[in-house]
Amino acid sequence: MTLPKELSPGTWTLDMAHSEIGFSVRHAGISKVRGRFKEAQAEAHVGQSLADSSLHATVSTASFDSGDANRDAHVRGADFFDVEKYPEMTFRGTHIEGDGEEYTLTGDLTIKGVTRPVELEVEFTGVAVDPFGTTRAGFSAETEISRKEFGLTWNAALEAGGVLVSDKVKINLEAALVKQG
Repeated sequence: MTLPKELSPGTWTLDMAHSEIGFSVRHAGISKVRGRFKEAQAEAHVGQSLADSSLHATVSTASFDSGDANRDAHVRGADFFDVEKYPEMTFRGTHIEGDGEEYTLTGDLTIKGVTRPVELEVEFTGVAVDPFGTTRAGFSAETEISRKEFGLTWNAALEAGGVLVSDKVKINLEAALVKQG
């Protein structure tokens, strides 16, 4: 289990202008609602090995955006994220394993003050130097969480049975990290 040779040791930070933190959740049992968080910060410290590397990320819960102002206001409110009381959710990597392009990143995800371990399936998509001399690394990642495990329990029963919002939330990340120094 080794780091990609193109990923040099040092500090790498999230370039949110070229990244996306997306999600999808089943609505009314028949369709998926998709959205994203527009504000986040992350810092990865790449060491000589996977064991010497770390990642910490913070996402602004108020930056939740599903494309519908009424839904967004509801989700930012006390029924879901309660952004006044819990303005951030965090992820702190605790273990990474893999090789080449495929990795499993285990870490602690905290939402609404509740911390649970999660595993992200990560694909390393390469390193490039842009026309301005900035070194960038790309990653795709995904996981699925139970929103109830994080205290996001609001729901409404449907007349035909079932509930309005599914428990399972799929999280998809497209991350561009920039080498510092």
